[in-house]
Amino acid sequence: MNSLYVPKDYTAKLSSHDLQLAIDCAKQAFQKEFSQALNLRRVSAPLFVSGASGMNDNLSGTERPVDFDIPAIGIRAEIVHSLAKWKRVALKQYGFSEHEGIITDMNAIRRDEELDNIHSIYVDQWDWEKIITVQDRNEEYLKSVVTLIVNAVANVNDKLKSKFPALSTEIKREISFITSQELEDMYPDLTPEERENVYTKENGTVFIMQIGDKLLSGKPHGNRAPDYDDWSLNGDILVWNEVLSRAFELSSMGIRVDRKSMEEQLKKAGCEERKNQPYHQMLLNGELPLTIGGGIGQSRLCMLLLGCAHIGEVQSSLWDADTVLKCKQHGIKLL
Repeated sequence: MNSLYVPKDYTAKLSSHDLQLAIDCAKQAFQKEFSQALNLRRVSAPLFVSGASGMNDNLSGTERPVDFDIPAIGIRAEIVHSLAKWKRVALKQYGFSEHEGIITDMNAIRRDEELDNIHSIYVDQWDWEKIITVQDRNEEYLKSVVTLIVNAVANVNDKLKSKFPALSTEIKREISFITSQELEDMYPDLTPEERENVYTKENGTVFIMQIGDKLLSGKPHGNRAPDYDDWSLNGDILVWNEVLSRAFELSSMGIRVDRKSMEEQLKKAGCEERKNQPYHQMLLNGELPLTIGGGIGQSRLCMLLLGCAHIGEVQSSLWDADTVLKCKQHGIKLL
C-alpha cells in the first residue's frame, strides 16, 4: 500500500530552475567533501551482475531483483539492489591498500519497494567501501567514521544555505549513539519505526547500532542481509526531518563481515547454502580485504538539504495515479 504525507502549508523553498541548480551543487559538493574525509577514489560500477554470482545485495531477503537473460553469453543477469558485495571485490581487484577506499554512483531498481515520500523504485546513492585492518574492527572506529560522514553532510548543508538563502535545514553535528537493544529497552511498547521517531526528534542526529540480529523481544530492529554487514558493528544514521516531522535515514552502513561473523549470521538466517556461491567462497578463503562501507542516498540527501517534501521533487521516477494527483493538489512538484 503506497502512502503520502503532505506537510501542512507546504511550499517549495526554491523555484524549479533553482532547485535543479541546487541539486547539482549538493551532489558535487558532497561527493568532494565526503571523498576527502574518508580517502575515497571514484570508480565505475556495474548496473547489473550475474544472478549466479551471489554478488547482488539481497536486502531483507524478500525483494525480487529485476532480471533478464543475455543470449550472447548464456546467463541471466540481475539489476543490482546495491553494490555492498561488489565493492569489496573491486577493492581487491583494483589493488587498493589499507585505509584507501572507493566511491561510486550506484543506480538500482527496487521493484517491490513500497512508495511514500522517501521511497522510490529508482534508487541512486553513493556506494562507498574502504579497506580497514583487524584492529579497526571495533565500535570506536565505526563511530569515528560515522562522525566524519555527519560532518561532511553538515558542511555541505552550510555551503548550500550560503548559496541559496531560502534554505533552512539544520543538521546537528553532535551524534547520539545508541544500540537497537538500548532503544528497545527505552521504548518496549513501540515499534522500531516509532522508537526511531521519538528518539531522533529528541536528539536530532542519531546512529542506531547493531541492526539485524534478534533483540530480547525476539524480533530484530530491522532486517539486514547476513552476508555483508557485521550485525554487531553496523547501524543507521538518522536525522530529524522538520518538513516531514519524522526520523530520516541518511545511510545504512557498517563494518563488513569477516569469515567468522558471516558463518554465524548465515546460520542464524537459515542461508548457509549461500556459502557455495563465488563471492562467499572468496570471503571464506580469505581472498577479500576487511572493509567498512555503506550507501548514502543521493536523492534522499538532496530532498533533506533542499527542504523538499517528496523524493520525486529531486528525481524522476514513476508514481501511482493517486500520489501524482495529491502532490499536484498540494504544490508538490514531481519531476
